[in-house]
Amino acid sequence: MSLELLGHIELPEHARPGGFDHAAVHRARGRLYVAHTANDALDVLDSVDDRYLHSIPGLSGVAGALVSDEQNLVFTSNRGENTVGIFAPDDGAGLVRISVGIRPNGLAYDPQNDLLLVANVGAPDMPNSFTLSLVKVKERRIIASVPVLGRTRWTLFDAAAGVFYVNIADPPQIVVLASSDPSRIARTIAIPAPGPHGLDFDVERRRLFCACDAKRLVVLEADSGEVSKQLQLSGSPDVIFFNLLLRSLYVAIGDPGIVEVFDTKKLKQIETIQTEPGAHTIGFDAERSKIYAFLPKTHRAAVYVDKG
Repeated sequence: MSLELLGHIELPEHARPGGFDHAAVHRARGRLYVAHTANDALDVLDSVDDRYLHSIPGLSGVAGALVSDEQNLVFTSNRGENTVGIFAPDDGAGLVRISVGIRPNGLAYDPQNDLLLVANVGAPDMPNSFTLSLVKVKERRIIASVPVLGRTRWTLFDAAAGVFYVNIADPPQIVVLASSDPSRIARTIAIPAPGPHGLDFDVERRRLFCACDAKRLVVLEADSGEVSKQLQLSGSPDVIFFNLLLRSLYVAIGDPGIVEVFDTKKLKQIETIQTEPGAHTIGFDAERSKIYAFLPKTHRAAVYVDKG
C-alpha cells in the first residue's frame, strides 16, 4: 500500500443537496481551495497542518478551482452566474468577477501571457453554447470565444508547447489551442473511448492522461496525439492528478467511491483506496505528496499521503 490515511478534515455542512467539485493547491503557501458547490462557496484548507480555515461565500454554483503559483492568483468557475472569480490567495475579499460563457467549468492558465482559458459546459437546449472563453486576466476582459462541438470537460496548459488541451465529451476528443493564437482550434486529437473527463499531463515524458466515462484511462503522446495505452477503470472517473515525483496517477471514481492509483512507468494499476459513495473529486498537494478525497455524504476531506 502506498497511500496512507492521515485522518479527516471536517468541512461545513451542505446548505443544500450536492457536494464538492474541483480543488487546487497553492504549493508555497500550503493552501488548498475546493469548490463546495452545495454551499456556493470555496472552502480553504491548510494543507500543511490539515485543517479547515474558512470559506469564501457567494460563488453561485462554483465548480472549478485553479491556482497560479507564478502569478499568486486563485481562479474559480461559477456555473450559477456564468462568471469566473479571480483573487489573490490572501485576499478573498478582493475577489473580482468576469462574465464568460454559459456554465463555466474547466480552467487553465498561461502565466507568461496572462491568459485564462475557461471551458464552458453550455446547455444542450441552447445552440452554440459549447464554447471556450479566453480571458486576459489583468485587463479583466474576454479576447476570444471559440465554439467547440460538444460539452467541455477538464482542461490544462502545456507551458513547453504553449498550448491548451481541452476534453470534449461528445464527440470524444481533445481540442488544442495555441496560446499565441487562441482565437481558433489548432488541432484535435481523437479519443478512442466515449466521454473524456479528467485530464492531466506528464511534462517530462510529454504524455497526456485522459480518463473517460466509458471506464477507460487513455494514455496519449501529447505532440503526436498517438494513443500509447488504454487501461481499464472500475467505474466512470472524474478528477485525476499526476504525481510527477513518484510517477503515480490518482483517479477519483464516485461510484462506488474509490481512488485508483496507477504506476505510470509500468502503466498498470497498483492500488485501490475506498473513499465514500459519491466522492468523485480529489485534490493533490504535490509539494507534500498529499491527496485529499472530498466526501459528500459526511462533508469531510479524507487526507492521504503517498509513501511511494
